[in-house]
Amino acid sequence: MATVELTTANFDEVTGRDGIVLVDFWAEWCGPCKRFAPVFERSSEKHPDIVFGKVDTEAQQALGAQFDIRSIPTIMAIRDGVIVFAQPGALPESALENLIEQVQALDMADVRKKLAEHQH
Repeated sequence: MATVELTTANFDEVTGRDGIVLVDFWAEWCGPCKRFAPVFERSSEKHPDIVFGKVDTEAQQALGAQFDIRSIPTIMAIRDGVIVFAQPGALPESALENLIEQVQALDMADVRKKLAEHQH
């Protein structure tokens, strides 16, 4: 599956569904972003069950601000509508695959329970 362009118009709809969404916050002028793009694309082809989305931080400045993106690329993992990982920096392919495995292995009932405990 190719990557999906995420905008303010479709971000909540795409990331709010059940399943895993990996988001790459990037910009055209960003060298590390350009080097990471083929890694992200290859991973999207290996994992057709995962949505791979890209946010152009120049075109979608409101999304960059909403998630306090200060450095790009920033990789965000969302599972079942919950942000479970967000970190700046391009990941090597092995690290991206490891991140996917960890997100797939999460017990989302436990994650939601811990989130609820932190909100009280």
